[in-house]
Amino acid sequence: MKRITTLAVALVLGLALACRADEAPTKTKAVVVPFEQLKSGHMAVMVKVEGKGPYRLIFDTGAPITLINNKVAKEAGLLKDAKKPAFSLFGTVGDVKIKKLEVGDAVAEDVSAIIMDHPTVSAISDKLGPIEGIVGFPFFARYKMTLNYKDKTMTLEPNGFKPPDVLQSMQAALMASLLGGSNDKPVILTSEAQFGMTVTKESRDEEPGVTVKAVAPNGPAAKAGVQEGDRLLTLDDRWTDSVNDTYTAASFVKPGTTVVLKVSRKGKTMELKATPGKGW
Repeated sequence: MKRITTLAVALVLGLALACRADEAPTKTKAVVVPFEQLKSGHMAVMVKVEGKGPYRLIFDTGAPITLINNKVAKEAGLLKDAKKPAFSLFGTVGDVKIKKLEVGDAVAEDVSAIIMDHPTVSAISDKLGPIEGIVGFPFFARYKMTLNYKDKTMTLEPNGFKPPDVLQSMQAALMASLLGGSNDKPVILTSEAQFGMTVTKESRDEEPGVTVKAVAPNGPAAKAGVQEGDRLLTLDDRWTDSVNDTYTAASFVKPGTTVVLKVSRKGKTMELKATPGKGW
């Protein structure tokens, strides 16, 4: 079973990142940063935002964005500069540029981030102590990283690469999709674009899987037999224990490929075959 633990927010939205390696690497000295390995399997690091903190954040190499919660944003004076996104994802307050982000002794400038109280981060925080956000691609892409699990340290060596603005790429793609449908009708996004269903999960819900909130008529999920109220347990043999897990699992599936959805309905577990359509 391919277990997915990333907290990547909306990976399935598509990261058309022009990640070219043609920038000349710098000779800046590498730094060693200690990390804490959480019971959830994630790494946690101590981070300063605009000189405030330190705060405990998850260091997630699968996350396309860096995320801070409202508390950190307020203390760092970033709420006033938050730019409301064109399309709000999961209650996003806004996106900002962090002028100075410090992960241990590694310092990065002008790091794009979003401000939101993410339900999955909050759930982990409730169980394992304060977690204030996620350190993702806009930070770690700047470094060649080596992990030492024995010593619980990571070595970060600047590589000279300046990551593209992931948030702008995502929002541009979202708006293009919204405006590009036939007869000017909105195009359904995220997981619905491929499978024709919406899933949800309450923050206190610790049971396996996510709940199918809605199924688009005549969509791939509907044709497979998925029904509103079903509990989606796995998608293509990947766990779907959170909304983000589901989006990530969906992102691995190529349009036109038939995959198995394992669902629970009224206490009975069944396997349904779905062939997702092409997203945007």
